[in-house]
Amino acid sequence: MNDDVLKASNAENSAAIADKLRTPEEAVSEVKPGDRVFIGTACATPRRLIQALESSEEQLYDVKLIHFLTDGAIPVENGMPKTRFQHKVFFVGSDTREAIKKRKAEYIPISIAQLPRLIENERIPVNVAMVQVSPPDYKGFVSLGVSVDITRAAVLNAKKVIAEVNPNMPHTHGDSLIPVDQIDAFVEVNTPVIEYLHKPADAIGEQIARYVARIIHDNSTLHTGIGRIPNEMLKYLTNRKSLSIHSDVITEPVIDLIEKNVITGQIVTSYCMGTKALYNLIDGNTQFSFHPIDYICRPDIISGINRLVSVTQAFSIDLMGQACADQFGGEFYGGISAQPEFIRASALSFGGKSIICLSSTTDDGEESRIRPLLREGEGVTIPRSDVHYVITEYGSAYLYCKSIQEKALALIEIAHPDFRPWLLEEGIRLGYLKKGQTLKSKTAYPENEEREVELKNGEKVLIRPAKASDAGGMQDIFYNMNKQDIYTRFFRHLASFTDKMAQHLCNVDYENEMAFTAVTGERENEKVIGSSCYFVDPTDNLAEVGYMIRPGWQQCGLGTALQQRMIEYAQSKELRGFKANILVENIKMQQVIKKGAKVQFSRCGHEYEVTSLF
Repeated sequence: MNDDVLKASNAENSAAIADKLRTPEEAVSEVKPGDRVFIGTACATPRRLIQALESSEEQLYDVKLIHFLTDGAIPVENGMPKTRFQHKVFFVGSDTREAIKKRKAEYIPISIAQLPRLIENERIPVNVAMVQVSPPDYKGFVSLGVSVDITRAAVLNAKKVIAEVNPNMPHTHGDSLIPVDQIDAFVEVNTPVIEYLHKPADAIGEQIARYVARIIHDNSTLHTGIGRIPNEMLKYLTNRKSLSIHSDVITEPVIDLIEKNVITGQIVTSYCMGTKALYNLIDGNTQFSFHPIDYICRPDIISGINRLVSVTQAFSIDLMGQACADQFGGEFYGGISAQPEFIRASALSFGGKSIICLSSTTDDGEESRIRPLLREGEGVTIPRSDVHYVITEYGSAYLYCKSIQEKALALIEIAHPDFRPWLLEEGIRLGYLKKGQTLKSKTAYPENEEREVELKNGEKVLIRPAKASDAGGMQDIFYNMNKQDIYTRFFRHLASFTDKMAQHLCNVDYENEMAFTAVTGERENEKVIGSSCYFVDPTDNLAEVGYMIRPGWQQCGLGTALQQRMIEYAQSKELRGFKANILVENIKMQQVIKKGAKVQFSRCGHEYEVTSLF
């Protein structure tokens, strides 16, 4: 398009807006008694229009304001909400929480992905939509800028549309454009787009964020819900490659990941919350694509994305895996947002993961957020059937397709140590756990002790500290061993390997007892192929050791790798060395032991008494 045509087009659009320009007071006069008024979302909240509506001298009986996440939708005076209207909200944020308590607002718990359809079929009628937009482009379209979400559906279906037109609003690509003809009145504003930054995470939040980041691989596509921990997690991905984003919301840390060439793929989202730096980055940038929330959450689209990783938060979870993400202590916080759609889609995605984060206790440390049962005033946001990863500062638990017993034990292992005995007792009382179940560890799972090793056959395996929930993996190794291997390992012919026997090999305290498991596959579908353990004898500061290797993984260096990992850990605990009894015919284990330092063999009948000093 040549300059003359462009100038003529811009002049035409300016004239079209000039015809529709109103003062804020004139614009809100379109609102009538009984109307349902939609308020634009998040950092595009039209504050000037809200102020004019609240100040209107009209008798606006039974007007209801409808909105998702907003910033300034409810005026505050002396720290308390002061609004003349009733509000219906789909998210309980900082500007609506007190209004909910004062019964000036009502919370509707629903996935926002369902809202465009409900607006279109008038299950949620919208008489007036009040939004904020960019100035029109040369084609006569304004952009919804930083917030498309449910706003586009409200604009296209409202009987009247009033828009703040702000030159600071970015012009975003995707499906964010609205024709000027769709808007009935414009109000000029020239204010910075609302900025938002998450508060810095505390030490617990940082630890959880690090754990989450460890299980996100290159070439993944990220969904990060609204929350401090998912936001913090992005900071720990700076050594990843070829990441993309498909998320309901994006936040400030994406800037750093783009600058470091971590995010190199498309960023598809519905709204964003950040600072001017982020808004400048998205303005006219084709790497970013903004779409209505129902498109962002379309099951066929998001489940077809490979390696989709969804990271969200919860306030509490019970031992069956039921999670509450929008209530705590009887009060409403946050909302369902798009959590259900992304959790289910990431489960269907090839190589996908869904991750729920929460701190193990309340901020004061007085209550465990992992409960025997969700309490009164804690609704189920995510059913137990949909929960996959749960991560606290004490480690990660994978719950999907696990029995109630397996879920309960895995969750107790990542609970705060002070609450584990109580949770065990309650789990047994409720019938979730077997009588006599114990949990020896009183500390956090030592995730920093995990090591990936390459064996002689070229296979890479993860050697990690064992957990009580590995008992099933121990049994699986046993029942795949031949009779001779069973005899040489246990010194007797065993026909069965009970849960109690398996627990002995993996349920350790990480101090006077230690066990490692060697696993292959992704964490959500890992296979235990070997184990090692030691038990300290305080009389001589030596540890008695034992090993078990799955058939098919023998003679490839796995036993040696497990032994080396054990030696490293034992030395960090200042042990003198290892000791073991080995049958004379167990040549394979003798060869493994001989690779240690200062090894002494002493034959006693059909056994060798072996000592290996460090």
